[in-house]
Amino acid sequence: MSDIPNPLAAFDLFNGRFQKNSNKEKASKARAIKKLFSKKIAKKLFGKKFALRARNDVLATEPVANEKAISKPKRPAFQISWASSPNEVKEAQRLRYKVFAEEMGASLPAHPEDLDIDEFDAYCDHLLIRDQESLKVVGTYRVLPPHKAAEIGRLYSDSEFDLSRLNHLRPKMVELGRSCVHADYRSGAVIMALWSGLAQYMQKHDYEIMLGCASIPMADGGHFAASLYNSLNNDQMAPVENHAFPRLPLPLERLNGGLEVEPPPLIKGYLKLGAKICSAPAWDPDFNTADVLTMLRLSDINPRYAKHFLGI
Repeated sequence: MSDIPNPLAAFDLFNGRFQKNSNKEKASKARAIKKLFSKKIAKKLFGKKFALRARNDVLATEPVANEKAISKPKRPAFQISWASSPNEVKEAQRLRYKVFAEEMGASLPAHPEDLDIDEFDAYCDHLLIRDQESLKVVGTYRVLPPHKAAEIGRLYSDSEFDLSRLNHLRPKMVELGRSCVHADYRSGAVIMALWSGLAQYMQKHDYEIMLGCASIPMADGGHFAASLYNSLNNDQMAPVENHAFPRLPLPLERLNGGLEVEPPPLIKGYLKLGAKICSAPAWDPDFNTADVLTMLRLSDINPRYAKHFLGI
């Protein structure tokens, strides 16, 4: 599958035209882009602190006005592509193992190459974000398209939720899963690169709905997760006809669900984009997370961000 355009291409930061400007123009333009980036995208999606990290990552090589001209253009900070070989799939699986097992302590099957593998991987397309300098995979999603879900006979989410109310949507619905970003690259820039790749994938194949389990940390035993779920308002919840039901519900009534909490950056970004929460939290014992089923229709993407991710 061919590479997908960089989500920040509209800013001219990563293309040749930016490189050809004079040093003074480059410095001025970079400052303008920095302001635009933090205010109009990352800050609104993730909050000020997260946006500053993203902006710094994207503009790590900001030109200086008196710097000598560089004849060879800088390459983009990140490369967005889809795995096209078993070895590239292994790169995604290796990152997943590092994040989920080594960092988060998930209970995954032992593997001699330290890979996170399950039966769904062979049916999925794997989105890769690479550091352009090292070519290391630093972010990934896996995507299960509807015709492959039909082949395997279910979605991963079916193991955690009763999805019977969503059955009529399956022909136009893809399932997202195993999303992770390397600890050294957790910024809005990487997440937006992932989302841009997903958006272009959806448009290319004429799919309409993205579905997936969004994970909430359970380090405190579930109080944070319960409080986060209780803090959701009606506009953030899917209509009742699209609700799903946890097979192993988080016991909300036994937890302190009244804490003041801030959603994890990824879930906050989903909600800002226009995603809806379709369920109460389900407990995933293997990953020790509370998962909420999240649905995003392309038609519901906030117009404020549609032009960046969908080009409209």
